[in-house]
Amino acid sequence: MQRSAWFQEFVRELFVPIPQGTVAMRDDRTQETWSVEISAFELAKYPVTQQLYEAVMQDNPSAFSGDTLPVESVSWMDAVRFCNRLSELQGKAPCYALDTAIDEVQFTAQANGFRLPTEAEWQFACQAGTQGIRYGELTEIAWYKENAEDRTHPVGQKQPNSWGLYDMLGNVWEWCTDIYDQTVYGEYRVFRGGGWCDQERSVMATTRRRSHPKSFRIDDLGFRIARNSTY
Repeated sequence: MQRSAWFQEFVRELFVPIPQGTVAMRDDRTQETWSVEISAFELAKYPVTQQLYEAVMQDNPSAFSGDTLPVESVSWMDAVRFCNRLSELQGKAPCYALDTAIDEVQFTAQANGFRLPTEAEWQFACQAGTQGIRYGELTEIAWYKENAEDRTHPVGQKQPNSWGLYDMLGNVWEWCTDIYDQTVYGEYRVFRGGGWCDQERSVMATTRRRSHPKSFRIDDLGFRIARNSTY
């Protein structure tokens, strides 16, 4: 797929402003709770689609095929490479420095390029200023095991939250920038939101999952992009 006129317009219209605030986090495994201060930033209103991913990366690894379906079967590292490539195409400073010689990734939070949200940013945006585990009736806002018919669905078909974000729950899980717990799981990264094959109990704003950033690819895991606030 060649990049065309739709590409610049699509990227320009993709982002929703997220205000500053505070989010209450928790981990069900450790029973730990903590609060995080969130600076204003911008988040894509949809997960990255196959059309956008292919336009940027000239590749489409997805198990389910369709331009408006979320890209899936991507590792955390695949998502990071996408962010860097999109940053370069838009003349922005990449947020991730990839040192393949020592297999290390450095994250520059202040860069003006595209990035994955932190998991605190992701949860804050999903809850849209509330403390709820969901932003509406699950069948109205999410594709999950009971209604997804064993596959992903085009983004933006379900009701958005009050900040105009679609598919934050269900359809595909979404990679976040953060390491989950380095002392226990090493470099495993966080993903959030639940996917098309998950039961209701897993599709919540507070559910945390993790896996290997380079090798873990599955057909209900994609990502959504963020960038620092430009206003």
